[in-house]
Amino acid sequence: MRWVAADVEMFQKAAEYVDTVIVPLLPVSFDAEMKQHASMAEFTGLLTTQLEKQFRGRIFLFPGFVYMKDEVDSLIALNHWENTLLEKQFHHIFYVTSDSSWRQREKDLKGNVLWIPSLSLDQMQDEQKRTIVEEQVKQLLPLFIELWNEK
Repeated sequence: MRWVAADVEMFQKAAEYVDTVIVPLLPVSFDAEMKQHASMAEFTGLLTTQLEKQFRGRIFLFPGFVYMKDEVDSLIALNHWENTLLEKQFHHIFYVTSDSSWRQREKDLKGNVLWIPSLSLDQMQDEQKRTIVEEQVKQLLPLFIELWNEK
């Protein structure tokens, strides 16, 4: 389920079956890394959308958590999101990002950070993008199942 009105309505009717949230972590900057961060956001968006399709009915895909790359308070804001989600019925939170800095911050979060190196998709045809993202998702599926079984 995604953060759109029709899916929210479906979620409200079947909330007891949806125990997992995916939150894309999306850096923004206006310096030399601007294009790289835009590419990360595009890749993460495609990847998380495909993950939601694979686990539809168990996962709720939230809108991306957008933060300024050099922002110190982004972890505080994300912790607030996390606490709110855990207060609801969500038991599993997966943060998906191509920003490697979250790997060091994972210890400060209750959810799981899935760092996926971004691929530059801007020169690819839509079919190529879809194929690459589907391959990445196939590799992530066992990880989701493993982490669900741990808790």
